[in-house]
Amino acid sequence: MRYFELLDDMDIQDRWLPGEATNSQGQEIDDIWQFADGCPVQIKEHLRIPISHPGALLDYATTSVGGAPVVHRRVANIFSELAPDDVQVIPVEVEGQIEPYFILVATRNIRCIDDERSGEVQFWHPEDGQPDKVGTYRAVSRMRIDPAKVGDAKVFRPWGWTVALIVSEDIKDAVERAGVTGMRFEEVTGPSPVSPEEREHSRKLKALYDRTETARTAFWRTLGTLDEKAILPIVVGGGWPAKRQVWRVIHRPEGRTLFVTDGLSDFFVEAVEPSVGFGLELALETDEAQAKWPVTLLERIANELVGHEHLREPARTGILSMEVGGEHMPEPLLTKDGRVAVLLGMDTPTLPTHFTMPDGQVRLVTVKTLMPRELTYLLEHGREELLHRFNQSSPGHLSKAWRQSVV
Repeated sequence: MRYFELLDDMDIQDRWLPGEATNSQGQEIDDIWQFADGCPVQIKEHLRIPISHPGALLDYATTSVGGAPVVHRRVANIFSELAPDDVQVIPVEVEGQIEPYFILVATRNIRCIDDERSGEVQFWHPEDGQPDKVGTYRAVSRMRIDPAKVGDAKVFRPWGWTVALIVSEDIKDAVERAGVTGMRFEEVTGPSPVSPEEREHSRKLKALYDRTETARTAFWRTLGTLDEKAILPIVVGGGWPAKRQVWRVIHRPEGRTLFVTDGLSDFFVEAVEPSVGFGLELALETDEAQAKWPVTLLERIANELVGHEHLREPARTGILSMEVGGEHMPEPLLTKDGRVAVLLGMDTPTLPTHFTMPDGQVRLVTVKTLMPRELTYLLEHGREELLHRFNQSSPGHLSKAWRQSVV
């Protein structure tokens, strides 16, 4: 028996998008996710489906958040006829339509994902801070299921990954013969989509990712309270060692916040060998509450270091001054040329200079923003006297957008 994941075909141009189900008064129902849980639904009230984006109505579409399949009557009839024990069809009123529509509920939840043959699976762990999800799938790519575990089911959701709706081949054939619109299918049976060589490569990469991320996260936690909920831009690609650009936020005593890069000490993904990458991470500490500019500044500094080897070595071993673009940065920091100057590598007794990873030492490079007058002084007199003046204040390494110049 062949099985397929049934997907909403989002490649169709000028199509409608259904909103989440509401009651007759137009209020969104309490549990919009219940229709994709893989179990029967107890609904007694009349449901309506608003249109969140107008366009051509399709026979099959899913709501954007809850993932509830909204289907035309002829789709509901096919599923009810071929899989009466596996589905529940709930009448709904679609905004502005007289044609009958239904929410299609798969009432069976089957533990059948083949972890070994799927492209990749990731699980929720206790340290992820989602105790109700521990043991279930955090991600599944290029899914394969074990048909021997499915039994006689023709429509179901896989245990632990109920975002997927699985149908048998005869269901797929029936809706295709009927010319149903809005559906596309991806097979989840048959040979693994991943070759043994690809799987071994992915295994090595994951082991290296886990190895470095676990060690670095443990170190971040020694510096303060790691903010697990901070939403920062995570960029995939570019010149960082493992092609991932991540920033973390750490809350420190006395209302200070530490922003750090989290990936300059990753392994080099092309080599797939243990290393500490560029051997450094950047750290900018401020006491300006709710500041957003530090992440932008860290990103620009990091990209300069990534792109220029002659800058990386002094940053990794000594003290370096540099300028970066000042777009969207606080006005007091801007030079007459519209740039922002920083001093990298200033020692401070409140932060360690290095930390140990499984594959070597990494330097924690502090970032100190310079006021324009301080940059002029540094260029004329050198950094020693400027460092002395910074060290007269405690802690002198703090970066601020709003402060008096020390010169």
